[in-house]
Amino acid sequence: MQKQFSGKAWKFGDNIDTDLIIAARYLNTSDTAILASHLMEDARTGFVNEINQGDIIVGGENFGCGSSREHAPVAIKEAGISAVIAKSYARIFYRNAFNTGLPILEIQEADSIKEGDTLEIDLPSGVIKNLTQKCTYQFAPIPPFMLELLTSGGLIPYAKAQNLTK
Repeated sequence: MQKQFSGKAWKFGDNIDTDLIIAARYLNTSDTAILASHLMEDARTGFVNEINQGDIIVGGENFGCGSSREHAPVAIKEAGISAVIAKSYARIFYRNAFNTGLPILEIQEADSIKEGDTLEIDLPSGVIKNLTQKCTYQFAPIPPFMLELLTSGGLIPYAKAQNLTK
């Protein structure tokens, strides 16, 4: 995974739960492409047909609440979303996102980002540039170990690269 990327912002509100991210009726498959094809369909019909590789989901408070399924960050990442920005995250979603290699960033100014804004993210520096509004946001830089998890693609690829899976 890259440490710097850019994409179009797609806005969602507060309390986007894992069932809105990927509905439970699709959890009978482990095929990540099938999961991705149903991303956010109960929150916004046709969403996966509108997004482009590298786009960014922007949420409000408590993004990823609900059940602890890993399918939610997997579906987001597999659909080509490069990152999620929100005011706050459910703790289990936060951990699952890093374990699956999906960057999630917390900023209190998430409400000021508008749908369609072009965002540029630099993970190591903790800077998000809103190229549309010509402003920047600062998020707490990701700790080195967590950044290493992301750049490895998640916990399993990291463990394999470190020969920790013997």
